[in-house]
Amino acid sequence: MAYTDIDDPSAYFQTTLYTGNGGTQSITNTGNSDLQPDWIWIKARNEAEHHNLIDSVRGNTKVVYSSLSGAEDTTSIQVTGFASDGFALGSGTNTNKNNITYVAWQWKAGTSFSNDASSTSVGTIDSTGSVSTDAGFSIITYAGTGSAGTIAHGLGAALKMIIFKNRSTEEDWGVWHQGFPNNGYIALNTANDQRTNNTFMNNTIPTSSVFSVGNNTRTGSNSHNFVAYCFAEKQGYSKFGSYTGNGNADGPFIYTGFQPAFVMTKRTDGSGDWAMMDTARNPFNVMNIYQKAHAAEADSTDESFNIDSVSNGFKIRYNNGNYNADGGAYLYMAFAADPFVTSTGVPATAR
Repeated sequence: MAYTDIDDPSAYFQTTLYTGNGGTQSITNTGNSDLQPDWIWIKARNEAEHHNLIDSVRGNTKVVYSSLSGAEDTTSIQVTGFASDGFALGSGTNTNKNNITYVAWQWKAGTSFSNDASSTSVGTIDSTGSVSTDAGFSIITYAGTGSAGTIAHGLGAALKMIIFKNRSTEEDWGVWHQGFPNNGYIALNTANDQRTNNTFMNNTIPTSSVFSVGNNTRTGSNSHNFVAYCFAEKQGYSKFGSYTGNGNADGPFIYTGFQPAFVMTKRTDGSGDWAMMDTARNPFNVMNIYQKAHAAEADSTDESFNIDSVSNGFKIRYNNGNYNADGGAYLYMAFAADPFVTSTGVPATAR
């Protein structure tokens, strides 16, 4: 019996906390494994500042902001490089302001990817990026054509979630999740509910080789450049699911098959925050320090976001409508601190 695909999740995902110095500095990860990140998501914790998302495919000078709809920015003073076990910072005040505390969520892909659709007959639109089939994560860039098309994602497995951003112009983010209908999407940069539009992903569920786009400005407008962060589930490491709230302080338990190191939730049938929690900022239960992916705010501490991270999932501990309204529909994405049981059958311990 295979209990987990990944015994050490820190080889592919880590959360690192640091304090800015206003100059330059190197940030070193402290997980069990070295991790050279391909996607870095940085947020100031003790002051209001926008979320900064940088990846190795677009390059360290290219930044998009989950809390804004704007086009990609170019800057040489935020993240200045990717290191073998961390990253380097310049003097930019978004990511290294003196005496400001930060959280950096980091994911590894690691293998260069390029697909010439006309040569491979996989998809109809060329794509490039970085891929980890082991971790079920790829960063894919492509140019829209203004027509329906398909794009190779390189994972060889069914996708469970895709986060899209138009890099060329101001436009809301677009998120597809496996709990949505073929034409469903939600915006990462707003608290709005899930919407439908047949042109978002051409009313087509992704396959193990490609995802589809229409001519929507979030995913496929002509001559615009896009980035897509693609996720497939890996047993014992990642989960992209849905749950229904019960409106009770004794909220639902969500089974993931691992102890979560990171959880992001979003209400989909109504307005609600994109709540981001991790065990680095919350080393003990109850976890109640969170960020809002769609907002330029400091860390919030609020019992209405109480959850427990346990050995095989997470437990909701309050009845806030953001993630536990009675009958409310919610999505989540979660990454592991430890698998529930290792590949050799050793159980994880609860916190």
